[in-house]
Amino acid sequence: MTIEAFIVLAIFIVAVLYSSVGHGGASGYLAVLGFFAVAADITKPTAFMLNIFVASFGAFQFIRLGYFSWRKFWPFAVTSIPVSYFAQMIKLPQGTYKLLLGVTLLLAALRLVWKFTSDIETADPPIWICLIVGALIGLLSGLVGVGGGIFLTPVLLLMNWSDIKTAAGISALFILVNSVSGLLGNLGKIEQLPPVVWVWLVAAIIGGVIGSTLGSHRFDTLMLRRVLGVVLAFAGINLAINGAKLLLG
Repeated sequence: MTIEAFIVLAIFIVAVLYSSVGHGGASGYLAVLGFFAVAADITKPTAFMLNIFVASFGAFQFIRLGYFSWRKFWPFAVTSIPVSYFAQMIKLPQGTYKLLLGVTLLLAALRLVWKFTSDIETADPPIWICLIVGALIGLLSGLVGVGGGIFLTPVLLLMNWSDIKTAAGISALFILVNSVSGLLGNLGKIEQLPPVVWVWLVAAIIGGVIGSTLGSHRFDTLMLRRVLGVVLAFAGINLAINGAKLLLG
């Protein structure tokens, strides 16, 4: 298998598994492209672009089945969107970026392998806390180049602010709006993207349709997600170590 074909297959698999839990897959795309040493100027706008399409299908599938809460969505999004837009324009030192991306991949791995329970009593979160958390997620998302779902979903579930399916619907739309914001801040870089990005986009779209359909209809992808989670964990640890080494000189 050629490198190009492997990247396409990897992006497809990432899109299927991430979208099954309402995520766009940006951290997975960054891991795949980073593994093949694709430049950050290409990976970040590419991840945002793929995220937009995959998260769109996820948001549609989960929301149309009633797995969504506007009250729990808008306070996070209203501060995250502008902060993410400006944060992604910040050029981090290579060591800092690798360390931050490595930690992000570890969080993504944890989210994929962890099986949350759904038999919980949920409550609406205080709006002022949502505004603060949304801004923090927007900052991290913009700096790394992700939609923020890997940060938002665990917060919603661990704080008992949402059940699993509703958290997936909220996160999918949250990822979509943040990814649009991030891509708008990278408009100047879109022309620099290689033509093969459109092949990656098709693979992500097909994977997103399959994954979001399966995930929204109670198909259990836990075992497959755990395999991907292990891979992401190794990639995250490697990136974090390399980033720390660069920072320490």
